[in-house]
Amino acid sequence: MTENDPLREAVSRVRAEVGKAVVGQEGAVSGLLIALLARGHVLLEGVPGVAKTLLVRAFSRALGLDTKRVQFTPDLMPGDVSGSLLYDAKAGEFEFREGPVFTNVLLADEINRTPPKTQSALLEAMEERQVSSDGVTRPLPDPFLVAATQNPIEHEGTYTLPEAQLDRFLLKLAIRVPERDAEIDVLRRHAAGFSPRDLDEVEAVVTAEQILAAQRAAAAVEATEDVLAYIVDLARATRAAASVEVGASPRAATALLAASKAWAWLGGYPAITPDHVQAMLTPVWRHRIQLRADAEIEGVTVDAVLTSVLRQTAVPR
Repeated sequence: MTENDPLREAVSRVRAEVGKAVVGQEGAVSGLLIALLARGHVLLEGVPGVAKTLLVRAFSRALGLDTKRVQFTPDLMPGDVSGSLLYDAKAGEFEFREGPVFTNVLLADEINRTPPKTQSALLEAMEERQVSSDGVTRPLPDPFLVAATQNPIEHEGTYTLPEAQLDRFLLKLAIRVPERDAEIDVLRRHAAGFSPRDLDEVEAVVTAEQILAAQRAAAAVEATEDVLAYIVDLARATRAAASVEVGASPRAATALLAASKAWAWLGGYPAITPDHVQAMLTPVWRHRIQLRADAEIEGVTVDAVLTSVLRQTAVPR
């Protein structure tokens, strides 16, 4: 490990600020930081009431970035997200009115409640960081992060995210109910007057310029040939697994590399190690693997398959 530098320390302070509002979700905060550093996006999945929305709001406030929230509903239209052309009667011409996607952090709440047509409005924004309308391409602000939430147990009135949409997310984080002590702390804070609608105590501890510099530093973390080969071997192992219909693609492998670099940089490592790869594999790949129908019927889970792949793939020395 290398010594801490001011940039890394500034980014790491985000955890403490988010902790002022959210208790027991340290892993999810780390995941959001990794996605930000790797220039990726995050899908947060958890039952109602585990602070998914509050987590993103506190995170963006600690970053000091412009944030917009979109509540995805069945009647939401693509233009409500990306923007649309409106006729200006005074000027006698159409003008483009930016949608909420023109921000630094977009909170896409309950993204699976809107039809695929509207979900697809985010595809270009998430991949190309731009919006095209009427033949004109408009760049999005930088940095740019989409944090989407969805409920895994409620299926009425929802639309499953297509594979192309899922593949745009760098990480899929499972937000679980906090441990008993953390849950008691949640109640203790509410008893003392805490309101999730008021985040005044969460302060911005980094600037946009520092975030961009941290992204460049994370991208510069080294990866040896042995570790690159290890990532490829893991991807190929998912494709050969008996329970898997579609395994990790080459793009999934590059996503794992980017996330591993970000995790290594946060820890002060100049190069990624197999440990970084192993830590990031499940959140980066759990939404990119498709199981065979018979395996799903038998109760096989993607997380279990990935655990098996990690156990059976040789680790470089």
